[in-house]
Amino acid sequence: MTVIERREVALVDLLDRLLAGGVVLTGDITLRIADVDLVRIDLNALISSVNQQVPSPFEEPEEPV
Repeated sequence: MTVIERREVALVDLLDRLLAGGVVLTGDITLRIADVDLVRIDLNALISSVNQQVPSPFEEPEEPV
């Protein structure tokens, strides 16, 4: 085993790294019976931290004063 393989990462550190850079989740689920699609669910999610330097993508940008 190398040093990298034995390195342990705490869950808090992992979440901090993911939120600092952002995470995009995508997925598709289809419930099908006899080749007939009954239910289709599409998932698109962006998970990221928001602060003054990285504003929320859902808010209107503020006008400079």
